Amino acid sequence: MLENIKKKTLIAGSIKEDILKKAIKQNVKVIDIMEKEELAVLNTIATAEGAIEQMISNTDTILQGSKVLILGFGRVGKIFAKKLDDLSVEVTCAVRKKEDMAWIKAYGYKAIDINTLGENLSKYDSIVNTVPNLILDKTRLQFVNKDCLLMDLASKPGGMDEEEIRRKNLKFVWALALPGKVAPTTTAEFIKDTIFNVLV
Repeated sequence: MLENIKKKTLIAGSIKEDILKKAIKQNVKVIDIMEKEELAVLNTIATAEGAIEQMISNTDTILQGSKVLILGFGRVGKIFAKKLDDLSVEVTCAVRKKEDMAWIKAYGYKAIDINTLGENLSKYDSIVNTVPNLILDKTRLQFVNKDCLLMDLASKPGGMDEEEIRRKNLKFVWALALPGKVAPTTTAEFIKDTIFNVLV
């Protein structure tokens, strides 16, 4: 296939390493739109809304007044925290960097050091991970309330020990690829606009 587009441009998403190497050999310019910041930011909107939909579907209480812990404060964490705050949720964000803690406090949310997670995990109604590194391991999961909803938004391997979660019979949702699932039309428009901006 790549032989037919020599010296042209290939625009795609989540391009695999072997395809990338072949493209370079064929002198094909490659643009991975999934690495474009504008698309990544816009996709967080659907991810956050989809996560809220999952929280409502997998709990038997309202979100208002509930205590939610978000692990991480990157693109998804920021938008997700804002939308939960708009629903009168008590939002806490766990991070490592001091500057992130300062931003969390500036937005009006509670901030905690991710390294101090332990017995304090027992007070949350929902814990949502956005970090693609193991955070909720076997040791920390022992402190999670049995009625707590655990949700992982991070790509595999994720940030929660799924095997231990299953063993403890905790409520768990691994919500992957939410933009395309919850808002395919809007997500397609975001992709179209991103491609157009690349070509302009």
